[in-house]
Amino acid sequence: MSSDAGIRAAVREWIAGDPDPQSRAELAASSPTELAERFAAPLAFGTAGLRGPLRAGPSGMNIAVVVRTTAGLVAWLQERCLGGGTVVVGRDARHGSEAFATAAAEVLGAAGFDVVFLPRPLPTPIVAFAVRHLGAVAGVQITASHNPATDNGYKVYLSGGAQLISPADREIEAAIANVGPAVEVPRTPVAPTDDELVDLYIQRISVLPTSTERSLRIALTAMHGVGGDTCVAALRAAGFSDVHVVTSQFAPNADFPTAPFPNPEEPGTTDALLELAAQIDADLAIALDPDADRCALGIRDADGWRMLRGDETGVLLGNHILDSAPANSLVATTVVSSTLLEKIAADRGARFARTLTGFKWLVRAGDGLVYAYEEALGHCVDPEFVRDKDGISAAVVAADLAADLNASARTLTDVLDDFAIQFGVHAGAQVSKRVDEPTTITTMMEALRSAPPTTLAGRAVTVVDHLTKRGQLRTDAVELIGDGIRVVVRPSGTEPKVKAYLEAVLPVGDRSNLPDARARAESVLGELRAFALQL
Repeated sequence: MSSDAGIRAAVREWIAGDPDPQSRAELAASSPTELAERFAAPLAFGTAGLRGPLRAGPSGMNIAVVVRTTAGLVAWLQERCLGGGTVVVGRDARHGSEAFATAAAEVLGAAGFDVVFLPRPLPTPIVAFAVRHLGAVAGVQITASHNPATDNGYKVYLSGGAQLISPADREIEAAIANVGPAVEVPRTPVAPTDDELVDLYIQRISVLPTSTERSLRIALTAMHGVGGDTCVAALRAAGFSDVHVVTSQFAPNADFPTAPFPNPEEPGTTDALLELAAQIDADLAIALDPDADRCALGIRDADGWRMLRGDETGVLLGNHILDSAPANSLVATTVVSSTLLEKIAADRGARFARTLTGFKWLVRAGDGLVYAYEEALGHCVDPEFVRDKDGISAAVVAADLAADLNASARTLTDVLDDFAIQFGVHAGAQVSKRVDEPTTITTMMEALRSAPPTTLAGRAVTVVDHLTKRGQLRTDAVELIGDGIRVVVRPSGTEPKVKAYLEAVLPVGDRSNLPDARARAESVLGELRAFALQL
C-alpha cells in the first residue's frame, strides 16, 4: 500500500471514529497535504501532558484526541488499582476548553471514577491544590498556559498533586495507543461541583504572608486569562485591598486581542501593566499568564518602571521565604536558572538543589522543600499545598515582601542591590530562536556538540553535555562554563524553539562600584548574546 493510500485509509478510519461532526467535516474538507501533516504522528506527551494546535486529526487538540487520551489515562489508573478514585478536572477559558473538559469528565465518570468537575474556567494551580487536598488519584487541566490562541492542551497531575514524570508519561501514551475509536469510548454526564475548593484555595493563600504590613498599591494584569478574579480575591483575603487591574486584559478572552503571545516574558505584553502602575503610582506591578501558574513582577527603579527577570523574582521570593522557614530547609531551582539562589541558601544555612527544567522535577527536589523557582516566571511558594508553580500564591507572597519593605522605606531594588554587593552582580538574559521545522532543532544541537566554542567573551570555557550525564540531570542541553560566565543551550519543552540561557557574574566590592559592575556585566552579557544569536 502506498503512503498516500495509507493516509487515506487512516483518515477514513479516524473520521468513522470521531464523535465530533465539526471535526469530521474539517477533515473531509482538508487537502492531501494538510491530511499528511495531521496524520504524520499523534500528539505526544511533553511537559506534563499534551499541547498542540486546535485542529481535527491525531496531531491536534480536539474532542476525539481528548476522549482517547482520557481513556488511556483511565486504563493506566485502573492497572494500578486506582480505579474508582477521585479525579479532578478543570479548564481555562481557551477555545475548546469547555468541550474538552466536559469530554474528559464524562469519560472518567463512565469508567467509575469520582469526578470533581470544577465549576468554571479557573487557574491551573487550583487543580494542583485540589488533587493534593482531596487525596485524588489524578487531575486533568485543559490548558495551553501561555501559548497562542490557536493552541490548547491537556495537563495531567498524579496522586500527590505533582505533574506526571517518566515512565508514567510513556506508559499512558502506550495505553492511549491501545484505545479504540473515540466514538466507542463510554461517556456519561458529570455535574460540575461548587466553589468550595476555590474558597479553600484562597483561604490557604491568605495565611502565607509573614508580615503584618498591608500598605501596598498593586497594579495587576490577568493577560486575558482566568487568574484575574481569583488573584484579586486572594490578595484581598490576605489583606491587600488596594488593587488596580488592567481592564483591557482582565476578563478572559480566548483570542488574546492585546497579547497574541500571552507570555509576560514576551516584549510588549506587559506595557499596559507598567503604564497603569505609573499612572496610579503603584508600589508593585503583577502580571499573570493566562492560566495563572506564572507570575511576573514589575518594579519602579531610578529609570522608571520595568519588569523583573524571573531570576530576580526567584531570589527575592526565596530569600523572603527563608526568613521564616525552619532550619535546614531546602530551596531549589533548575540547571538553566541563575546560580545566585544557591549562594543565598548557603549564606542562610539552608540546603539547595538543582534540577532539570520543569516543576515536575523541582517539586521532587527533596524533603523539606519550602520554595522552588525556574527563570521562566514559575514559582512554587507553598509546596506543602500546591506542588506546582502557582502565580497567584506567588503574587501574594511578593506583595507581603514589598509591603514589609515599604514599611522600612526600602524597595525590592534595594534588596537586589544588597545581593549584588554581597554575592556579586548576576546579570542574566535569554535568547530564543524559533524554528519552522522540528528537525532544525536537532541540527542546531548537533552542530553545537560537534564544534563547541573554546572561548566566550574572552574567557576559556569548558563544555558540559548533559546528554552524557547519568541520573536525573541527564537532558538534551549543552552548558558552557567559564570564569564568571555561563551559557546553557537547550530545546524548549513546549514550543518550537532553541533557547540559550546566559549569565555573567562580576564581583562588586564597595557599594560605589555597583553601577560600574552592572555595566561591565551587561557588556559581557552582550558578547554572550551575540554568540547565542549565531547558533
